[in-house]
Amino acid sequence: MRIRAAVYGSASLISRLPQTSHMDPVVEAIRQEFAALADPEIRKNAQRFFKEEVACYGMKTSAATAIAKKYWKEVRSRDKQDIFLLCEELYASGMMEEAFVVSTWVRQLADRYEPGDIAVFRRWMETCITNWAACDGLCSHAVGSLVEMYPECVQELKRWTQSGNRWLRRAAAVSLIIPARRGGFLPDVLEISDLLLADQDDMVRKGYGWLLKEASRLHEREVFDYVMRNKHAMPRVSLRYAIEVMPEDLRAEAMKKDR
Repeated sequence: MRIRAAVYGSASLISRLPQTSHMDPVVEAIRQEFAALADPEIRKNAQRFFKEEVACYGMKTSAATAIAKKYWKEVRSRDKQDIFLLCEELYASGMMEEAFVVSTWVRQLADRYEPGDIAVFRRWMETCITNWAACDGLCSHAVGSLVEMYPECVQELKRWTQSGNRWLRRAAAVSLIIPARRGGFLPDVLEISDLLLADQDDMVRKGYGWLLKEASRLHEREVFDYVMRNKHAMPRVSLRYAIEVMPEDLRAEAMKKDR
């Protein structure tokens, strides 16, 4: 498949798209549809949300969602491992919308998850993920659902906190966002926050702060007490995230600087 450089406005983005005669027809069809919808203005505006350079076609999320759902109907009957291979082929492009397709498809596989799939998700996080959107898209639903189904997998998330990969460390926290919002895994939420407390990466700090915020919806007192115990060591960005949905008086107390 050939895609004109004008679609992207940069030859460097074109070079990141795999060109192979062995491309799965579904992947090729998805790329053709994305290329046809590519909008230079949307692509330019998308960069505002990222500190690192991101490669994308440039389209509305609703359009990418429709394409992901359309082709899911064609692949859902395939073996799970075959779908994983398709996901890796999509990830190989480095294009944000193709990573979005992966996130959409993988969450549809939840009824086929097995504990060993955590190793697949870890490998993708380490080798394919290059921005917060792709990280959160994969881990907030797929990894989170896997951990809810197989709670022993939460121990793997704790190991992720020690990785040199910033996205894997962020994923250790963000994977528990939805379970924590439902009130689950509180001891693990606090332990993972402990493990990430002094992390130097802003994306990781925001990730565990977000996790604490979601946990506080049903465990306000426990999270507030955790914040108060750790406020001197906790980066301000993490603290602000953690207390965001608490009552004003608790937020003021947490933000107060001791004399």
